[in-house]
Amino acid sequence: MKVYYHHNPGGFSNCYIVVNEAVKEAIIIDPGKVTDEIISQIEENGLTISGILITHNHGSHVHGLKTLQKIYSPKIYAADWEVAGDDTTVLSNDGHIKIAKLNVQYMTVPGHTSDSMVYKIENVLFTGDVLGAGSIGSTNSSYSKFILESNIKNKIYTMDDQTVIMPGHGPLSTLGALKAVMDDF
Repeated sequence: MKVYYHHNPGGFSNCYIVVNEAVKEAIIIDPGKVTDEIISQIEENGLTISGILITHNHGSHVHGLKTLQKIYSPKIYAADWEVAGDDTTVLSNDGHIKIAKLNVQYMTVPGHTSDSMVYKIENVLFTGDVLGAGSIGSTNSSYSKFILESNIKNKIYTMDDQTVIMPGHGPLSTLGALKAVMDDF
């Protein structure tokens, strides 16, 4: 598995392309903006887009979805049906799916938004706006913050410290590094 990073300067958000080179299939996570670079990477490497994972329904994470749907026929996974209407495979609770012949673990982690999802592929955790380098996602109430913090502690902080964190905004990190700087969030 290889993970490629693409930055969306319009929303200061991160998009990731996860590639299973053995089968030339890819997963796109949070296509905030589809750039020529993203299309070139897909086309020049002969990749099939097997799925698109959406961490939450905010524009800086989904604006490129319509472009990808016009070019390819990807399966779209999200916790919010409104992401792509009937084209959305709605995920709820926690579970596992297989995309691009990779095992994808998904977890609901509400708080930043009600539809916030985190995806884990091998030792890499795609956190959207739930957790970033040194911070947790913004919330709109003390209750939402409590729910978010509880889910982070119970679902994410129980993972191995070497787990790589690939957030929706900002630089990547590891879970161990985040724990060291966020002891009392």
